Amino acid sequence: MALHYYLTLFPMEAMIASQLEPEQFGSYMALGDTKAAAEQLMFMEINGGFGTFFDWDFADKKCIPHSDGRPKRSLYLSVYRALENIPLDAMSTLYLVTKDGRSLAIEKGDYTPPLNWTGYALYREYCPMSPLAVSTLDPKNFGDFLTDPLNKVHAPTIFFADLAAGNPDDIENSGNVGQIYNRNLEHLKECIHSLQSGKGKMTKIVDRSNFSTSFYQIIDNGFYAATQDGLVMYAFPSREELKKKNYDWAKSSQIF
Repeated sequence: MALHYYLTLFPMEAMIASQLEPEQFGSYMALGDTKAAAEQLMFMEINGGFGTFFDWDFADKKCIPHSDGRPKRSLYLSVYRALENIPLDAMSTLYLVTKDGRSLAIEKGDYTPPLNWTGYALYREYCPMSPLAVSTLDPKNFGDFLTDPLNKVHAPTIFFADLAAGNPDDIENSGNVGQIYNRNLEHLKECIHSLQSGKGKMTKIVDRSNFSTSFYQIIDNGFYAATQDGLVMYAFPSREELKKKNYDWAKSSQIF
């Protein structure tokens, strides 16, 4: 059986070795042994064997089939500072898993700037921090800013997504923006207006709550992993593409 390495990014950060194929691993983690759980999950496959932070020899020795032949489903290698110890070139396919265990695979690609930049963006940070933030920086510059060691508050690596911000002044006509604006819309407007006032601040935290949802239904351009050495993008499929190729996943994600 092949040995896989998976980095979970939501709802918790962890590096896990497994003999399950990616879709099987996603279903197992979302539903559990007895299919009684129902948890969204976000993870990426990692090309292992680099550096010394993770114990690859331990994984080789311990991630083996059970005595009855069943594959080893999970062997945790780290639950702390895992993301920052993985180089961008070791990151492979990203998987978004719904509560009923369906996976959407997204391949890694080069960065593409937003086509319809409005001057600000709403970002959901997933790992290692998890606030909701608004910024006048586009995704590339937002990643550069949050990983810049010259900033008092920064992280070596960050994983985040841009969200469909809609028009906070006209939410009813902004399409499917989920439930994110149901809580404290006026505060969001104040944060945006504060950045647009030109007083020098480029980023402002909107909400520090530990969100239990992944926000799949309002992902805008995609997901990003950023370091000071670069940024990789996982472009989110268009609604038309989801309807043609991944309708059941999108339905489960409440996109349709």
